[in-house]
Amino acid sequence: MSTSRRSFLRRTALAAAVPLLAGRTATGHPHPESGATPEPNPQAGLLFDRADLPRIRANLELPRFAALRQHLQEVDHTAELHFLREELRLTNRVTDMRRARVLLEESAFAYAVWEKPADLELARTALARLMDYPTWDYFTEAGQYIIGIQRASEATIAVCYALDWIGEHLTAAEITAAEDNVATKGAPACYRTLYGMKFPDRVQGWGFSELDDYPYRFDLSRWPLILNATNLKIIPTCALGIAAVWFHGRHPQAASWLEMSRQSATAFSVMYGLDGSYDEGIGYWGYTTLHLAMQAEVLYRRLGIDDRHLINYPGTTRYALHMSMPTRGAIATNPHETATYTATPKGAINPALDVINFGDSGTGGVDVSVAPWVGRITGDPLCNHIANTIGGMKHLPAAIWYDADAPTAAPSADLLDVRLSNDWVISRTGWTADDTVVALRSGGPANHEHADRNSLIFKAHGERLFHDPFKASYTPTHPQWLLRLTEAHTAILIDGQGHQYHDGSEGTNASWASATVTAYSTGEAWMCVTSEAAPAYQLINDKVSRVERSLLFLKPDVLIVLDRVVLDAQHPAPVQARFQVYNEDGAGRADAGDRLFTIQRPFASLIASIHSAGNFIVRTAQHDLPATAGVFPYVEIESAAASTHTLLTVASASAPDGPKPRVRVSAAGEGWTVTATQGARTMQAHIDPTGDHPTFTVV
Repeated sequence: MSTSRRSFLRRTALAAAVPLLAGRTATGHPHPESGATPEPNPQAGLLFDRADLPRIRANLELPRFAALRQHLQEVDHTAELHFLREELRLTNRVTDMRRARVLLEESAFAYAVWEKPADLELARTALARLMDYPTWDYFTEAGQYIIGIQRASEATIAVCYALDWIGEHLTAAEITAAEDNVATKGAPACYRTLYGMKFPDRVQGWGFSELDDYPYRFDLSRWPLILNATNLKIIPTCALGIAAVWFHGRHPQAASWLEMSRQSATAFSVMYGLDGSYDEGIGYWGYTTLHLAMQAEVLYRRLGIDDRHLINYPGTTRYALHMSMPTRGAIATNPHETATYTATPKGAINPALDVINFGDSGTGGVDVSVAPWVGRITGDPLCNHIANTIGGMKHLPAAIWYDADAPTAAPSADLLDVRLSNDWVISRTGWTADDTVVALRSGGPANHEHADRNSLIFKAHGERLFHDPFKASYTPTHPQWLLRLTEAHTAILIDGQGHQYHDGSEGTNASWASATVTAYSTGEAWMCVTSEAAPAYQLINDKVSRVERSLLFLKPDVLIVLDRVVLDAQHPAPVQARFQVYNEDGAGRADAGDRLFTIQRPFASLIASIHSAGNFIVRTAQHDLPATAGVFPYVEIESAAASTHTLLTVASASAPDGPKPRVRVSAAGEGWTVTATQGARTMQAHIDPTGDHPTFTVV
């Protein structure tokens, strides 16, 4: 960069002293041990420096980053330029502005790494089109002031990154215009959002902008309260922090932006459990934690502010490990799915990236882009192992932070069974596709939750056998809203009715439903847990006094499910226990017999026997959804009307050509004895369902 151009930039009101990537010789902070006091480094790149480019380029050549490399390099530049120049709608921020923002961020990064002129042209065009939007978000306060819940936050981050990565190749006018847009359309909207969450009593009313064609309108009056505990708080937090760093010392509001961003990050940190668990589920954990890390990293590199330990980052990376559940088979696609926005999740389901998909988590898989950063700042070898082996890494910072030479350590046996601090319980035999996983969703409400208390997932031999359906709609006007309800989960219904859930009028916010783990224990090759969900059901049926589910997992392939439901003696009712079947690929099948049922999948099958002192029937059915949504089968056990119900379901899984567990169930007083032989091991479980709490004895 010439001296004359640097002088011109210094004289520009908002472009003065812009630290451009190609002109730097300084590097960012080398991540010293916790407790060291870093010095400010205003010339450091936001996430990386020129000296890092060879390492980043090498990372992108690794098999681990093959999908990201392909995504960045195989862009149809002609088609994307045509979209930007001819098709982009300035009234559409949900899809069109998002597409422009992604093109800016990714093509600017691609040019910084590979210096291909086509990427620079695409980045400059995307930047210009973003600036054509009169406002950067589709939410308002008091009907006139833009709040930056989504698009303004994302655009702010993308523009700041682009200025950092390709700034040398932009004209002074382009830089000035871009910074002016961030300073007027981006950062103030983000600040206003966080201010409203901090002081909800001062908000004049949030709503939808009349300048945008977003088709789904609902009540936002409580959103300053609701969003304060969701992922939609941390995105403007990150954006405001990055904007504050970019304009540090050059904009009169930069200091207040920085203060609000740091306060917001600190306040949000309590949304993580002390063990790192995250209630919104793994699908929202990935980019939420990534944005928290990006904000901390930028503050550290540029200003020497070390907020990199606000949460238990090693613990939360282990949370991703716990929620990972790879399966086998081909990628499943819905041939009826279109790109049209319908407020339902899109995309193929990749078994290799499968997850324990409580709530809206699911189709995106486990994204561990933050794991190499955690390994870098903490020196935790397990985090590096997770970065190498678990899920995928689809976000750009993953390639920036990844260290191929970082020491690794595989997970230890004590991580096979876990009761997370939010009362989600997971037990497994390992982390490969062929290992067995049992997961129980107890605990309290959360944003993006489903009506799924005491629901469970059972995966074995590479197949989901007891399933939690994907692609529930985000709006109650769409038929796939049904997939959010208890009836679409492997859970209990009372007289055909699930537990309390909201009507969707305020979005996908939390309900009031709660369940609690009342017992949890593990032993050699087994795990046992009991969860009480009566409070969730009592919110709509005050005749309920118990809705209790216990699981006894005899590793590797036998799962025992004990359900106890108690109602007022004067109000008997039938109870249904449902078991959902995975059929996204059309290969799931269920059959029902007199006192048993089977589930068939290509790589595994399950047979289950049902035992009860009362009368019951077993049947199969499918959810009443349009054919375009897919076919969603399930098994239902209906216990005849009574005030007390006790159902024991004993399931065993096997591969088609593999050995099958030998399972025998015999009555023992008012309970049962289950004898399971799996290979050379025989385990015997005595089950007594008669007390205030059931007892399980494993020998």
